[in-house]
Amino acid sequence: MTIKEARIIIDKFNRNNNYSEDEEFEYIEALDFMIKTTGEPRYMMMLGGYYYGQKDYDLALKYYDMASELGYDEADECLGYVWYYGRTGRKDYEKAFKHFSAAAKRGNIVAEYKIADMYKNGYFVEKDYDKYKEIIKGIYPKIKDTRYLGDPLPEVFTRLARIRTEEGDQEAAAKLYLQAKSFLGQRIMYNPFFGNLNIMKWLVEDLYKIVEPDPLEADLFDLYYWLTRPCSVTFRAKGKPHTVSCVEEDGEYVIDYEGKWFRTVDDFFKKATAEGKLLTDLYTVLDDFVIREGDS
Repeated sequence: MTIKEARIIIDKFNRNNNYSEDEEFEYIEALDFMIKTTGEPRYMMMLGGYYYGQKDYDLALKYYDMASELGYDEADECLGYVWYYGRTGRKDYEKAFKHFSAAAKRGNIVAEYKIADMYKNGYFVEKDYDKYKEIIKGIYPKIKDTRYLGDPLPEVFTRLARIRTEEGDQEAAAKLYLQAKSFLGQRIMYNPFFGNLNIMKWLVEDLYKIVEPDPLEADLFDLYYWLTRPCSVTFRAKGKPHTVSCVEEDGEYVIDYEGKWFRTVDDFFKKATAEGKLLTDLYTVLDDFVIREGDS
């Protein structure tokens, strides 16, 4: 294998969501070759990320560690997550704090807000809510104008919105939630990762605790609110009409989407489709939402 051949294999795999076992094996071999040949940490991160996605956290840890030793800040961010959430079987908040701190010193904003969370929760460090608020407020100017969907704007904005709510500034909080909602909706179009969907669900729940939802201004992700109570919703996807309802069945609310049943709103967002695509993929072309409250 040559460097050129390895790059072609890696690029092809990264562009393709449907790959065979042989292509998967070639991808691993190509990354291993590039790591040994070039020593570039980005290939270590790719292979670590592959194993992380496969939930082989021990191997993910191995390659993240390799990249971290070369000063790659994203590696320390990932290692922080591994130890923070105990991906290899045990949580180690001391190691998490160490890696998040290393990444934060190099300007990694994800690591910064995770350090804030550790002060909020008292993980390894002494619990200090004022420190948490100080860090989150300090991150805001660094992230507020970003347009890169991979940046943690929703994660930071939702944290700051909760702080503003506690401070009694609901107008500022609502504005932050709405900005985060729009940004996150676009991110989910390209990456419907369950973690992003969870952030959206919590965001919508928190938003509609401080402002009244407007059924005339609903979009797709407002259904996280509406589909938890009896209602009927019509909307258009690329001009074609669709209907989804939340109804009571055996004492529980379930979702009927054109004859397909979903037990939870989470299942609906993970699986519901229109025109052959996930609804989340069509976020920007879904319109004309009409909400009818109550049993249809």
